[in-house]
Amino acid sequence: MNHIVGYKNRFMQIIGHEEKRKFLIMRTVGNFLVLFALYGVAATFAPIAFAQVGYYYRSYTGVEYRVEGDLIVRSYEESSSNPIAKLLSNAQPSEQRVSPTSTDFGIVIPKIGANSNVVANVDAGNEKEYQDALQIGVAHAAGTAFPGAKEGNRKTYLFAHSTDNWWNINRYNAIFFLLKELEPGDEIDIFYNNRRYVYETVEIRTVEADDVQYLVEPSDEEVLILQTCWPPGTTLKRLLVIAKPIANLE
Repeated sequence: MNHIVGYKNRFMQIIGHEEKRKFLIMRTVGNFLVLFALYGVAATFAPIAFAQVGYYYRSYTGVEYRVEGDLIVRSYEESSSNPIAKLLSNAQPSEQRVSPTSTDFGIVIPKIGANSNVVANVDAGNEKEYQDALQIGVAHAAGTAFPGAKEGNRKTYLFAHSTDNWWNINRYNAIFFLLKELEPGDEIDIFYNNRRYVYETVEIRTVEADDVQYLVEPSDEEVLILQTCWPPGTTLKRLLVIAKPIANLE
């Protein structure tokens, strides 16, 4: 009888160890899946979160960008009453200068700190073509004008929008994510063939996703239109920034 009880206890111990091992495996797998999901969320939203937080930080601390010639100047407001802005202006150089990503064809938007190259002549109706272009910069819609056009269609149309899924936000939408912060009067600088073209924002408009009149209709007046998806990561609508030229500089 004692032998039977001993075997029974031993059997229960084996069962207990097996259940414990299964529990540890399941817990490890569960922890891995949770960490993987957290990484996916962070990888997806970190670029746009960084852009938005950075914008608020610059606004609060008085950081300003402006374009001088072919350089981007980052400075602090010396007259700011913000104590943090004063502290930063004393702790760092009053000005920091960086070059545009491209002077062959590039875009700089000082207010939101955007600085990107532009891929020319991208077919806005060819999904693969524009998705490939948007992974390396802002796309210039084929059939629209280049900056400084003097005749024919004088509309320059640039876009950097997300695709069909929210998880592609960081790949396709980060450059123009902060377009929503622009207001009439804000400056937009386009570099083309080593020449700087300065535009002033005149209108911000939200249109339906299938409204393509702003893309296909020609303009006999020089105009710049920037497009991104709205809300970010969806294809529900389009956010358009319309700007008019104010200067053409060497």
